[in-house]
Amino acid sequence: MNRLPSCMRLSRQASLSICSLFFFTWLAAPVLHGQESANQARDVADSSAAETAQGDSAPNENAVEDGQQPDAQTKQNPDPAATYQPVTWKNLPVRILGDQKEVWLFPLHLAQGQHLLPTIAVVGVTGGLMAADSHIMVHLRNTTDFHEFDKIFSGTNTGIATALIPATFYIYGLVDKSSYAQQTALLAGEAYADSAIPEVVMKIVSRRLRPSAVPPTSDYTDTFFHSSVSVFGKGSSFPSGHAAGIFSVATVVAERYRQHRWVPWVMYGLAGAISFSRVPTFAHFPSDVFIGAVMGYTITRFDVLRDRTH
Repeated sequence: MNRLPSCMRLSRQASLSICSLFFFTWLAAPVLHGQESANQARDVADSSAAETAQGDSAPNENAVEDGQQPDAQTKQNPDPAATYQPVTWKNLPVRILGDQKEVWLFPLHLAQGQHLLPTIAVVGVTGGLMAADSHIMVHLRNTTDFHEFDKIFSGTNTGIATALIPATFYIYGLVDKSSYAQQTALLAGEAYADSAIPEVVMKIVSRRLRPSAVPPTSDYTDTFFHSSVSVFGKGSSFPSGHAAGIFSVATVVAERYRQHRWVPWVMYGLAGAISFSRVPTFAHFPSDVFIGAVMGYTITRFDVLRDRTH
């Protein structure tokens, strides 16, 4: 009699994962197919534009006879598409190293007066949430409103959902021979790694106790520098790796498929739900989730997806 509830819970979790896989695969197929059609149309337009530009930039015989030189700007500004290097399994490690250089040199940009306002805003919101963390967690400890939500958005289920997104794009790319879908999957993996590296470093330094590790009689204050952490930061709460990871993946998909207006809403909505789920499950404090989400978005949006044509 005692085994039945456990089996039912396992079956429910398995069913949820299978349904999520089916739903996402069914939802992604028309989006991916639509993107391929859009890419083909864009390639045709780009080819026509390139041929027109080449014809316009060809030296005018009369001008040469008159001693005039062709426009030098044409030679100095090649087609960006010709110099863009797509991400591959081979160059992925090199790209990640280049991304990390940009991440760790960010303080130098701040010293030069760049990005000050957004940085001040993020620090301010994080500080405010840290001040409110203890009050929020005490309230959540005394309520059961998120009991069912916690079961659905468990750590296992949210981890599966995060990994499922790039896996779906990559499998579709292989089956349909879609380089764009494969690029999306590899960029999502690159973004995930780029946010995970500084996140692990911050975990090792902060050594913040998880809410679940705080004694029941505690008021959730004085949580920093008390946790035992592994070399990969496991055991430390600040920042949230789930939030950083899902926002990294979601940002790649949202930016590359933003011509479908609902895609950014779905991806960022899913990322927000998964990130929030870490709070009522007592895996993270609100400030952990916020800073993790900001890291995932900003590193992906302004580093991984930065212009690499020059």
